[in-house]
Amino acid sequence: MNGYTVNIDDIGPVLFEKSRRARHVVISVRASKGTRVAVPLRVSFRKALEFLYLKKEWVQKNLAKIKQRENQQKAIWDAFPAINKAEAKQELTDRLSYIAKKYGFTYKKVTIREQRTRWGSCSHKNNISLNLKLVWLPEELIDYVMFHELVHTRIPNHSSKFWAELDRYTGNARLMARRLRMNGLRLQ
Repeated sequence: MNGYTVNIDDIGPVLFEKSRRARHVVISVRASKGTRVAVPLRVSFRKALEFLYLKKEWVQKNLAKIKQRENQQKAIWDAFPAINKAEAKQELTDRLSYIAKKYGFTYKKVTIREQRTRWGSCSHKNNISLNLKLVWLPEELIDYVMFHELVHTRIPNHSSKFWAELDRYTGNARLMARRLRMNGLRLQ
């Protein structure tokens, strides 16, 4: 068995997975993925479960921090006005088309929808997906997200070559990425 999920009192579901790369039992707590325990091949699931119980307080503390952050984020997002979806879709689609034409980018199609964890994405087929909530951001951050996805149509990774290309269009791309994270990576 490679992995299984156990429901732990006061923590919730915990995914235990065997890992070829793990040298030690490693516990991670993430907002989007929950609690995960990476178990080295040489360690039994029983030993990993015992280790989790030793670290239960740490896991609970981190889950509480995540919950608090999510609640703060939700309060911020709830303060924004309602989005007219049809207008927002048209606005974002038009802006993406304008930028692509002006700078010589091509993409297959664009999809605008409410996403919980991403501002945008670009598939291997060069289909671009944008988050409807982009309309709440400052214009330069909207453009940054669009350039980020358009550059992925040419460079499908986050290599130094990708960041250098993105810098050509946005200035300091890593600074823009930080500003975007400050505007809320968790989009719930």
